[in-house]
Amino acid sequence: MKLLLDFLPIVIFFIVYKTTDDIILATAILIPATLLQMLYTWIKTHTIEKMQLVTLVLVVLLGGATVLFQDKTFIQWKPTVVNWLFGIAFLGSQFIGEKTIVERIMGSNISLPKPAWKTLNLAWVVFFLLMGVINLFVAYSFSEEVWVNFKLFGMLGLTLIFIIAQGIYLSRHIQETDNNDQKNEEA
Repeated sequence: MKLLLDFLPIVIFFIVYKTTDDIILATAILIPATLLQMLYTWIKTHTIEKMQLVTLVLVVLLGGATVLFQDKTFIQWKPTVVNWLFGIAFLGSQFIGEKTIVERIMGSNISLPKPAWKTLNLAWVVFFLLMGVINLFVAYSFSEEVWVNFKLFGMLGLTLIFIIAQGIYLSRHIQETDNNDQKNEEA
C-alpha cells in the first residue's frame, strides 16, 4: 500500500500528460498531488519520512521552476537529483553512525551479519546513482513521451527488479544467520 501511495503522484502526472500531451500542466498538477500525498500520510501516520520530505521539496522546487520558466528540463532532472541525494545519504551512512541506512530501515525485521548490511547498503548506493544516470540518458536521448513513460514504468520496473535481487541476496544471508543461530543453540 505504501509503495502504491508513493507512486500515486507519478501516476497522476502520467495520466495528465497522456491526456493533454502537456508536460508543464502535468507538472503543475504533480505539485499539489504530492502535497496532498504528504498531507494524507501525515494525517494517517503522524510522520513524514525524510526521503518523502526530500522528494516533496524537490517536486515543489524543480516542478515550480518547470512551471515558472515553462522549461521541462527542471522536472526531468528531479528524479536524478532525488536518486543522487539518496545515493549520497546511503553512502554517507557507511561512515556516520554505527548502522547504515539500510540496517536502520530493515534491521528491526531481519538479522544479518555486519558485512552483509554494508554490501546491501552499497548496492543501494550504486542503484540510486545508476538510476540518476539512466534518467538523464533517457531524458536527453529520447523524446519527451519516452521519458514520461520511463519515469513511471521504467523506474518502477527497475526498482522492482532491484528489490527482487535484494531479496535473493537477503535470503542467502538470512539463511546463513539462521544456520549460525541453530549451531549456537545446539552447542
